[in-house]
Amino acid sequence: MASKSSTSPAFLFSIILALVVGINGGGIAIYWGQNGNEGTLAEACASGNYKFVNLAFLNVFGNGQTPMINLAGHCDPSSGGCTGLSSEIKSCQARGVKVMLSIGGGVGSYYLPSAEDARYVATYLWDNFLGGQSSSRPLGDAVLDGIDFVIATGTNQHWDDLARYLSAYSISGKKVYLVANPQCPYPDAWLGGALQTGLFDYVWVQFYNNPSCEYSSGNIANLQDAWNQWTSNTAGKIFLGLLASTEAANNGFIPVSDLTSKVLPAIKGSAKYGGVMLWSKYYDDQIGYSSSIKGSV
Repeated sequence: MASKSSTSPAFLFSIILALVVGINGGGIAIYWGQNGNEGTLAEACASGNYKFVNLAFLNVFGNGQTPMINLAGHCDPSSGGCTGLSSEIKSCQARGVKVMLSIGGGVGSYYLPSAEDARYVATYLWDNFLGGQSSSRPLGDAVLDGIDFVIATGTNQHWDDLARYLSAYSISGKKVYLVANPQCPYPDAWLGGALQTGLFDYVWVQFYNNPSCEYSSGNIANLQDAWNQWTSNTAGKIFLGLLASTEAANNGFIPVSDLTSKVLPAIKGSAKYGGVMLWSKYYDDQIGYSSSIKGSV
């Protein structure tokens, strides 16, 4: 005769709760590359705090310009000095960390005057940073996981074309993850059209330097309204973009206690929730923000 199960309702509830938390559990994305005092890329990945690392920035490209990557004090790409990052990128990937190339940024010279130019840039990115072949790969032979669109100047034209061309490479080779970094007012002035393609896997939305949709002194309403707009109208996983310290930008920093007790509980119920993005590794080092929130993300 089969014995009766001794599984208690409380135990079953705990299992269900764990599954729900696991389903909605998120990761932390970090930006690395704009401060030579933030440690090495390999060290960032070895911390165990990050699921994604964005290498910032390829900030010159398009309109016939020779593409240029700027990793601040880390290395000099013009002399081939950044190819040594290849082994560090591979060490990150071996730990399960996805490494993206961030294109654009707040300072640079980049825009796409035509769909044909978008195709040219996509080919360049594939051959020099992704699964293609080139004799002049700035970061060596490591194959990055994807491209992060950080578009904040130039024009809002043809980023949708670039996304389509890059996405097409996934059909014949290694998956090319597409990421976007829009501002929190919806829709984003620069990337709104590109995001309508539905091709982006991850969208880290900047909930800082935008008072109209920031968290402010206990008031979560503006942030939550913007979050609901993004999660209702955007494909892919949505990440809450945050400052890693008060020094990282002029406004929008959310203290750890407020983030973990008020903000995250209000947004993690969304099926689109992917986690948190932080600007940047250098600022994260100052107060250990990622370490403080990791268990709650």
